[in-house]
Amino acid sequence: MAGLGAPHPGQGSEIAHSSAVIADEESYRILHSQSTVYQGRIWDVVSDTFSLTNGSTPLTRDYIDHPGAVAVVVLNEQNQVLLLRQYRHPVQMNLWEIPAGLLDIEGEDFVVGAARELAEEADLVAAQWHVLTDFFNSPGSSSEAIRIYLARQISLVPEDQRHVRTEEEAEIQFAWVDLDEAAAAVLAGRIHNPSAVVGILAAAQASRSNFAELRPGNTAWPEHPANRQR
Repeated sequence: MAGLGAPHPGQGSEIAHSSAVIADEESYRILHSQSTVYQGRIWDVVSDTFSLTNGSTPLTRDYIDHPGAVAVVVLNEQNQVLLLRQYRHPVQMNLWEIPAGLLDIEGEDFVVGAARELAEEADLVAAQWHVLTDFFNSPGSSSEAIRIYLARQISLVPEDQRHVRTEEEAEIQFAWVDLDEAAAAVLAGRIHNPSAVVGILAAAQASRSNFAELRPGNTAWPEHPANRQR
């Protein structure tokens, strides 16, 4: 088995392929102190002082302490993905996104949270759920972990049970787009929302095997902030 590591001098771009399984892994370091330096309405900023190894110089890093989030790639029977157009003030743009939201209800099951967001943002319920992919939105500055689900076999929420959308959500517009066209829009730089970019490309790849390799919707999520050692 080829070893992992930096290329040897002179190799240039010719890095040897490894048969090792490529997978991120937990790596808990020596935490000396942790404090909240800013308490916000939705998330806080914390400051950690830690050492990489015993006896090494302590380092201090500030980052957003985030409750995590879920997002949903919704596919209909025509293999079209549902996109939502929503205003995002920090970037001052109307972005095409997929249904998504914070996991800010303590103890809520992850897939239940995804179903809640799907109903609230798109007036839809889904009978079939799979985990599409998991990712960290900005691991150098935030603890946020996002799980993207694939939802299929969809139906409408009864009109008298629909969520009343307010503020920015009141402006949401919807579009059903062929999955291949949505993937092309990502590669052309026309879609920028991270969950939409990751979710659309992951769905396009998964569709090549007719989604046979996806994990069940209730798959454990050890990388979620609530499940990681603090």
